[in-house]
Amino acid sequence: MDLSDLYTLVLQAEKRIRPHIVETPVITNEEVDALSGKTVYFKCENLQKTGVFKARGALNAVLAHLEKDPSLKGVVTHSSGNHGQALAWAAKRCGIACTVVVPEGTPSAKVCLIEKYGATVVFCEPTPTARKETCARISKEEGKVEVPPYDDLLVIAGQGTMALEFFHQADVDMVLVPISGGGMTSGISIVAARDYPKIEVCAVQPEGKDLEQSLRAEKRLWPNPPKFLPTIAEGIRIQQVGDVTFPIMCKYASKKVWTVTDEQMVAAMKFVWENLKMVIEVSSAPGVAVVLSEEFKRHPVKRVGVVLCGGNCSIEQLLWQ
Repeated sequence: MDLSDLYTLVLQAEKRIRPHIVETPVITNEEVDALSGKTVYFKCENLQKTGVFKARGALNAVLAHLEKDPSLKGVVTHSSGNHGQALAWAAKRCGIACTVVVPEGTPSAKVCLIEKYGATVVFCEPTPTARKETCARISKEEGKVEVPPYDDLLVIAGQGTMALEFFHQADVDMVLVPISGGGMTSGISIVAARDYPKIEVCAVQPEGKDLEQSLRAEKRLWPNPPKFLPTIAEGIRIQQVGDVTFPIMCKYASKKVWTVTDEQMVAAMKFVWENLKMVIEVSSAPGVAVVLSEEFKRHPVKRVGVVLCGGNCSIEQLLWQ
């Protein structure tokens, strides 16, 4: 698909989901600006339905599939927690069944939230391959439509609706996006490339993801089989981005990828708690960690957007305690 076609999907998604989601606020903070030497705008997707940006893509996919087949039996996905919760919410809202495959070790807070929305949770081995195989088996046996967490154009388009809001709310030259499979980065990049070509969309990764070398080569350089990274940020621990998202990012996202450590993410999570007075999960902290880093202070950009992508964490398990 060319850029025009991809952008059309985002506009269609916006029309579908707008009555059901929150236009999340953008906030600034004087302490952050003083420390970074920049003007920083935080897009608070931690205040989205289900506490995470993924409600956008999940709901768009469910509504689009129901438009195509009103007798849809249900949906199934694999998820580290947030997409599963978002899909469970979307399915409940639309009155259809939902099954979510989660890897063993997924935080109990996220599992409980998935079940709260009435979905069936199925555990699998904690590998990317096991997640996909279990999901495919359930889809075949139960006749449910698969809604992948990121590698799906309907999901990507739904995530792109965030950028339609953000770039009207704040005038930025760069946006920092935490990355897992690449759905959010792809969606934001599509809108930026179409409407705001001056905006640089930069992914922020945990150590070991090695995304930048693949983007610069425009070739998938990761070893197979796919694996999870040993990071505390379980929501962004998959090493490889998707087969659908990768070519979109190669075309429209920045080749520059920022890398943060677990320690930086925990410190950023605590900083947001203390200074922005909000709770974010550790997978939401990478962009904040970059802004607070010494390396970024030397970067010439002056107006920066940071996506706070989710807030689903247990207060009893705050990582700095």
